[in-house]
Amino acid sequence: MELPAGLTSRPLQLSDARAVYEVMAAEELADVGSVEIEEADVVGDWARPSFDVAASTVGVFDGDRLVAYAEVSGDDRGDAAVHPDHRGRGIGTALAHWMQDAARRRGAPRVGMPVPEGSAGDRLLESLGYHVRWTSWVLKLPEGATIVDRPLPEGYAVRAAETTEYRAVHTVLEDAFLEWSERERETYEDFQASLVERPGFEPWQLRVVTDPDGEVVGAACVQMARSDDSLPPEAYVARLAVRRDQRNRGLAQALMVDSFRVGRDHGAESSCLATDSRTGALGLYEKVGMRVTSVWVNRAIEL
Repeated sequence: MELPAGLTSRPLQLSDARAVYEVMAAEELADVGSVEIEEADVVGDWARPSFDVAASTVGVFDGDRLVAYAEVSGDDRGDAAVHPDHRGRGIGTALAHWMQDAARRRGAPRVGMPVPEGSAGDRLLESLGYHVRWTSWVLKLPEGATIVDRPLPEGYAVRAAETTEYRAVHTVLEDAFLEWSERERETYEDFQASLVERPGFEPWQLRVVTDPDGEVVGAACVQMARSDDSLPPEAYVARLAVRRDQRNRGLAQALMVDSFRVGRDHGAESSCLATDSRTGALGLYEKVGMRVTSVWVNRAIEL
């Protein structure tokens, strides 16, 4: 990469996860006024068997300090961050070109990444010819607010998943997400690494809805997000889905209420989740009282 004088680059390794988190957190704080990322997110993603850290990442260093990073994974998924103190030096442009080259080597037809709408990263990618593929929203339940519980149909139940049901949970989630997401099917091993084996995971965090026969027909994953150790955690619903033939019965709302409730039971004072324009679910979440706190766009470029 062509970098400003004094900066160097190299592939990253698992021990760099903390430094990557710190760069991403600083960027989020500058762009949206809060930190949504956790170190556990980086560790969980990098622990996926399909992800080769050294072959899929690059870090930019000022001496020993990481000041920017980029990664490419999956078919066309990328991510990058530049510490606010080092913006305006051409680092973001260099990382964008690195991501394009890395994606080409994988045979990907395009590469894209999420950026806060209107942020420096959004403006840079637009200037480089990246188009918006979809829009995402982070929504939070206002402090003190509750979502009205919706009774389940007779014979249905919401509870923590049994270990023996984890594969069924993966199937329900993947089947639902692949209805609108253009990507390869996630392997169970990657699901296990990024969610079940994610640092901080506890069995109560994986929630399921079962039908009268005891079959898993809906699932949600609750993560206890904490941007600052001095603050109470937040219950973040990382994934939520209901099997297609079981929809319009109130199961998704029941899962959401259950997720927020168990989050509060474990110390969370607020609850949040994210959705995007491909799902059509924004109106549902707003209808139950959730409020948008940040807007992101996924920008991509054809290779």
